[in-house]
Amino acid sequence: MSSACLSERRDADRWHSFSLDGRRWPSRQRGPDEGDTALAPPRPARLRRATLSQEGERGRLHRHIRLALIAFSAGVALAVSTNTLSARELRVCADPNNRPFSAEDGSGMENKIAELIGQELGADVTYTWFAQRRGFLRNTLNAGQCDLVPGIPARMEMLRTTQPYYRSAYMFVRRETTPKIESLDDPALKRLKIGVQLIGNDATNTPPVHALAHRGIVDNVHGYMVYGDYESPDPVSPIVDAVASGDLDVAIVWGPQAGYFVAKQKVRLALEPAPPSARDGDPPMRFEIAMGVRKADAALAAEIDRALVARRAEIDAILASYHVPLFDAPGATK
Repeated sequence: MSSACLSERRDADRWHSFSLDGRRWPSRQRGPDEGDTALAPPRPARLRRATLSQEGERGRLHRHIRLALIAFSAGVALAVSTNTLSARELRVCADPNNRPFSAEDGSGMENKIAELIGQELGADVTYTWFAQRRGFLRNTLNAGQCDLVPGIPARMEMLRTTQPYYRSAYMFVRRETTPKIESLDDPALKRLKIGVQLIGNDATNTPPVHALAHRGIVDNVHGYMVYGDYESPDPVSPIVDAVASGDLDVAIVWGPQAGYFVAKQKVRLALEPAPPSARDGDPPMRFEIAMGVRKADAALAAEIDRALVARRAEIDAILASYHVPLFDAPGATK
């Protein structure tokens, strides 16, 4: 409140004073034993009553203003508190062009699973988009730009991982007219045109490539970069498209990608899991998939674990809608 307003205060000697015209006058005269009375000029009773009336009116106004300010402050505090409660973010690191897993338009299966997790945690899901290339984790999660990476191998050493939420396998993709491939030791693999996925510009190999190389199957193998043509809406689809068109006889493709793109083809394609191999030196063909956080984020990992359990049925429904081949145990398929 401005000090220019009509104000009242109690002095140490219990005098009251009012400001009417810029000067301050005592509200009453002192008695004969209280000193000089000239400081208190007599005022007509009507003026005195008007002054007290004005004081009462203004006092009531000030009280109303104070109450309004209190109510306003309480409303602001409530609004701030409400915004704070609803402002939690689940910051997800993802590739903006990596269907079936993630897409900037939210159409990937990991987008939909992340939304379920966000709902369970009472958090808004936001994204840091970065192409899943070398340096993905360094530039996203480990740079503090986001807090959660869906769709990574369980027990990945550089991260703290959640419990797995699905288990899939590399799949043989073939036209129905092509004989079924029984195993990686099937003699037919020595003469068929085979498509495999490669990772990185240095031709880092995926498990099927290692397994075929161990068997001397190299010359009839054609590599397809898992990154593909990043300008296209589905960079990973060409390896499956090539089987459908007849450019390849068979391809060995990671399960979620195989199931998703096989379902989109106009021609019927067959899909079978690459069986686990007992040969020494062969890499596994089946992997458990989890979510990852920074090593220090144990509390967040525990929250994600609880959310994965709570939303298990909905997660399974999402995986099924994207045609992900699921395996509970070796030889068992959902």
